[in-house]
Amino acid sequence: MSRLIAGLQPVREAIRAHGEKLERVLVESAYPASAQLDAVARFAGDHGAKVERVSRADLDRLARGARHQGVLAYAAELHLARLDELTLTPESLLVALDELEDPQNFGAVIRSAVALGATAVLWPEHHSAPLSPATFRASAGAVEHACLVRVPSLPNALTDVRASGVTVIGLDASADAVITDVDLTGPIALVVGAEGKGLRKTVKRNCDTLVKLPMSGPIGSLNASVAVAIAVYEVLRQRAAKAGATTHVDDESDGDADENDDDADADESGDDENDGDDASNESDES
Repeated sequence: MSRLIAGLQPVREAIRAHGEKLERVLVESAYPASAQLDAVARFAGDHGAKVERVSRADLDRLARGARHQGVLAYAAELHLARLDELTLTPESLLVALDELEDPQNFGAVIRSAVALGATAVLWPEHHSAPLSPATFRASAGAVEHACLVRVPSLPNALTDVRASGVTVIGLDASADAVITDVDLTGPIALVVGAEGKGLRKTVKRNCDTLVKLPMSGPIGSLNASVAVAIAVYEVLRQRAAKAGATTHVDDESDGDADENDDDADADESGDDENDGDDASNESDES
């Protein structure tokens, strides 16, 4: 079964990710000609995809209400990984969504996760937004590059990742701790809930720590995609700061070693001078 991808950027990313594996790319036969659409057609052809030029009416009918911008693509269903297929490392960064049902938010979360280098996006199979053309479009094509993991139960999945050494951090506007005060340098799973509902109690119980974002303005919460982007960025900031500190310590150690080498060279030079003085003295005595 194939899936429909609509819109310029989603189709471009599908072409970039899948190329000749796409079933076909449909591009509007615009009159007058559209340089933007012609560029997409060339891009698809250069990547080995089958390109068809069709009428606007055909695209409207096939898009089934999706905003297509003159281009559609048909691709294989997205691969969904199993949780036990993930290779978790000290640098792992998972984003888990607790019953996020809005496809726009879902797609925007995927976009942020991919852009900022998250390892995978997890979500429960029930009470969640579908992987639909609206989600693909909201992700601006990032879904084509994402590692996607749909799980039967999010609380059970969080239990499993905790058992693997991952620290589970839940985003909760009513939490006491602020995210900037929590160590995020190890393997992390960030959990975000739906707007208006937040995290379920069963999900909160499976978090190691609940944190809130530092917010000084009059608004008490952000939508899920913005909250995820800020939280993921904080993880990256802390990791970069830690790596920079480690590099600085290493540089200082190298500097100390160089100074010791210089001291040793100076001692050897001094010894050579002393040897020369002894030789001169021996010459005078003879």
